[in-house]
Amino acid sequence: MYEIKNHIFVCMKKQYNCLIFKEYLGVMSKQRKAVALISGGLDSLLAARTIQEQGVHVEGINFYTGFCVEGHTHAIRKKDKATPKRNNALWSAEQLGIKLHIVDIIEEYKDVLINPKHGYGANMNPCLDCKIFMVQKAKEWIKENDFDFIITGEVIGQRPMSQRKDTMPVIAEESGADDRLLRPLCAQNLPMTLPEREGWVDREKLHNFSGRGRKPQMALANEFGFEDFAQPAGGCCFLTDKSYSDKLVDLWSSRGRKEYDLDDIMLLKVGRHIRPEKHFKVIVAREDGEARFLQGYKKDFINMNCASHRGPLAMVDGAPTEEDLLVAAQLTARYGQGRDAEEVEVMIREKDGTERTVTVKPFKGDEIPKEWFV
Repeated sequence: MYEIKNHIFVCMKKQYNCLIFKEYLGVMSKQRKAVALISGGLDSLLAARTIQEQGVHVEGINFYTGFCVEGHTHAIRKKDKATPKRNNALWSAEQLGIKLHIVDIIEEYKDVLINPKHGYGANMNPCLDCKIFMVQKAKEWIKENDFDFIITGEVIGQRPMSQRKDTMPVIAEESGADDRLLRPLCAQNLPMTLPEREGWVDREKLHNFSGRGRKPQMALANEFGFEDFAQPAGGCCFLTDKSYSDKLVDLWSSRGRKEYDLDDIMLLKVGRHIRPEKHFKVIVAREDGEARFLQGYKKDFINMNCASHRGPLAMVDGAPTEEDLLVAAQLTARYGQGRDAEEVEVMIREKDGTERTVTVKPFKGDEIPKEWFV
């Protein structure tokens, strides 16, 4: 009887060990999951594909701040007619065959832009604070969705502010992502991360890109079979553009405080911005596409267009006096087909829809002070 009981005990022990072994195998064979920050540019596309190639389940996340270049002006400007009219983040996700999560962070991002801990770059771009913030949001996302780590397309030395060897650890630390943040394109130039140490990815199959040269990325794109991609050198944010940044600073200066809403962001991307006085500004459409876009704001601003000649639509922002409106009408006439005429009739529409016509002499080119142009 003892032998039988002992035999049963041994068998039970073997079964227990077998179950433990099966659980161990299950842990070892579990498919790991990563979320990739997808901007729509080449680097994030390549970083995500590099990790996909290692059998990791990858999904994309795109944070919408309102300051993205692609898609908006390309869709309304004639000079960009050769550029595909698409959301490049969605397009990248399609090329990768992954799900893309688009997250609106417009309101949360305001504090990043207005009060950047690490300051601005060459223009109004808070690149380091921006990257920290987005990785922090991604870290919150992987915790909520049971993912294992984060991928970015960063390359050491590619950006003067956020992609330096000394700032990359700052991003990982201040975002809270720590060693769950993996940069596949330059990983071999950095300390090992958790996914590498745990064997979720093979470090030898990651890359050692560095600097601002694009040859390694172009070669890898060719290897992966990517023939069409957007912004090969990045630059997907309006805040890196001097002209746009100047308009944003002008907006804040005229209001006496740092604040903005989504309409402000969109309008800064469109038209000529001319400020004759601190209390008012004229936005003049440069072509039909911009005029059609500005049509959507006619109930929000005093607006005007040439009545006697073909010409642009113009919006007046601020608190203009009657004299200011005549100046705005002269500017509107200047950019219409009656620019050389002695007189041009301009239709002025108030916000309530009431209309009236004024007759003005168009400004000559040299009559408009350079400092008026924002």
